[in-house]
Amino acid sequence: MNWGAWLLWGFVGTVVLTTIMSGSQGMRLTRMNLPYMLGTMFTPSRDRAKALGFGIHLVNGWIFALMYVAAFTLWGRSGWWLGTLIGLVHGLFVLTVGMRLMPGMHPRMASEDHGPTVVRQLEPPGFLALNYGVQTPISVIGAHMLYGAILGAFYIVR
Repeated sequence: MNWGAWLLWGFVGTVVLTTIMSGSQGMRLTRMNLPYMLGTMFTPSRDRAKALGFGIHLVNGWIFALMYVAAFTLWGRSGWWLGTLIGLVHGLFVLTVGMRLMPGMHPRMASEDHGPTVVRQLEPPGFLALNYGVQTPISVIGAHMLYGAILGAFYIVR
């Protein structure tokens, strides 16, 4: 396994993914802000949550990159198209499973079954994170596919 390439391209892929997601939010394609969502799991401070959430998202990006790299190593090859396919599955998993589990793990997020409270004020994502806008799945899947394409294109299997 090429550890240096994993660290470098996992970082680059995560930064690109986060940039696309932030750009999608800025262009009002989605209201989802994943680093903020992650950060508010640990602090109620909005400013701290954004910074902390970015750090958590970066570490998560490296962990997921390790899984991509493990798949490439197991297959004995990598490529942008293999990475894109893994990214598609990854994005679909985030939308269909990860977002549905978020209210149960997040101390400040309301659930679809139980509305907001004084503490639980964040809106739950819902299926495919559609509560954050109908274009949210497109931006999430596109960002994850590009993340995978970067990893697949630039990670060289040794």
